[in-house]
Amino acid sequence: MSERDTPADLWEPVDRLYAWLEANRTHDGADGLLLRVLKLSEEVGEVAQAVIGATGQNPRKGTTHSWDDVQAELCDVVITALVALRTLTPDAREVFTAHLERVARRSLGSGTS
Repeated sequence: MSERDTPADLWEPVDRLYAWLEANRTHDGADGLLLRVLKLSEEVGEVAQAVIGATGQNPRKGTTHSWDDVQAELCDVVITALVALRTLTPDAREVFTAHLERVARRSLGSGTS
């Protein structure tokens, strides 16, 4: 497996998280899907809060977070996005891999393969 490949073990926990959320959802249909996608906004807000806390940008609170906290919050964003993608399609791995390749080709040129 090359460094660019998405490891298979990434998708197994994503599928388990998706199944757990589906089994415990409180909203079905379009509402459930919209709420799952909106969860991304909450997670991105937590990244912003951690960055503000790590840099001490709130004089009232001072330094409240570390850069490790920022890393963890960024991971939460990625996980939430992958679960949302899995909610949209059972082919999330293939959709993500193909899209990542398109972005890499567009950004880095054709020498990325």
